[in-house]
Amino acid sequence: MKTIKEKSKTAFDQQAATYDQDVKGQHARSLYPILLNKLSHIPFQSALDLGCGTGELLKRILQADSRKALYGIDLSEGMLAVAKSKLPEQVKLFLGDSELLPFPDGTFDVVYCNDSFHHYPAPQNVLREVHRVLKSGGTFLLGDCWHPFVGRVIMNCFMRYSKEGDVKIYSEAEMVALLSAYFHDVSWEQVGNTACVAMGQK
Repeated sequence: MKTIKEKSKTAFDQQAATYDQDVKGQHARSLYPILLNKLSHIPFQSALDLGCGTGELLKRILQADSRKALYGIDLSEGMLAVAKSKLPEQVKLFLGDSELLPFPDGTFDVVYCNDSFHHYPAPQNVLREVHRVLKSGGTFLLGDCWHPFVGRVIMNCFMRYSKEGDVKIYSEAEMVALLSAYFHDVSWEQVGNTACVAMGQK
């Protein structure tokens, strides 16, 4: 039986070629302008894209400022192949697990995660690693799925049968509690009807 991570990897390998255009990537794409706007108000030189997918956010950050030191990590070879095809070599891409980041302590000014947090079976392990690789005073920025109470309960019931490695959609209180265990000045806001953005400082 496949693990959650193996299901995610298989699903994203299959989706990679069309993710930038089709419905599978629509929710992630809807968050791009929101996260880019947030990042534009954060002074940073180095950033890690956690679950970087096709590298589209990295591409847009680099277009705005080609001097930034950008890194991406993803568990899908298919997604990384697409990312490599659109990004210059100065953007460093890694195949790997967000629970075990291949970077020294205090490497990044910013770590951001777009639409992949609900795939993490052990989110506290991911957050511990994010905290470790962030510099003191660094920022963690998270965009993800969100639904009102009834929809969230229904979707979370079905997620245990997900073939795409989905784990859980979090409430505001759950998300704030998770982040507050590792970060201070945690904020959360609803975006549209099906998304949220959260931030915290190291």
